[in-house]
Amino acid sequence: MHIRPASAVDARSLSELLNEIIALGGTTALKTLTKADMISWIVSNPAEYAFLIAEDERGDALGFQAIGPRKTLPPEACDIATFTRSGKAQLGIGSALFSATEKKAKALGYHWINATILNQNTGGQAYYQSRGFEPYKHTSERVFMRFLLH
Repeated sequence: MHIRPASAVDARSLSELLNEIIALGGTTALKTLTKADMISWIVSNPAEYAFLIAEDERGDALGFQAIGPRKTLPPEACDIATFTRSGKAQLGIGSALFSATEKKAKALGYHWINATILNQNTGGQAYYQSRGFEPYKHTSERVFMRFLLH
C-alpha cells in the first residue's frame, strides 16, 4: 500500500469509491459527489487542506482521508473525513492514512482534529477511538470526537 497526496486525476476513482459508500448508507451524511465536486474538494486551498489517497500496488484507490477547516470549528482545529473502499476495512488502510494525515495536520499548524460521525456508524467511531480520538459532544444524530496533536 502506498499513501500519497491526491490530485485532480484521482477524482473519478475517488468519487466512485465515495459514491459506493454513500449508496450503501448508514456511515456518512454526504450526498453523491460528481467528478467535478471531487476535483473541487481535492484542490481546495492547500494552505489549509490536505487530501491523501491510499492505493494498492497497481495504483487502484483503496481509500482516502481529507482534513481542512470547518466554519463551526475554531481556527486551530481541522475536520477529518475518512473513506475506505467497501469490503476493504480492517486492512490497515485507515491506520496508514491517519499516520500521514496527522503529520500533515501538524505541518498545516492545526492543534487538534475533529471527527463528526453519525451515531449509527459504530465502525467509524471505533476507528477514530483506535487512533486516539475522544468524544467531546453528542447530538441526537452525531458524535463529535477530537484528537489533540502533540
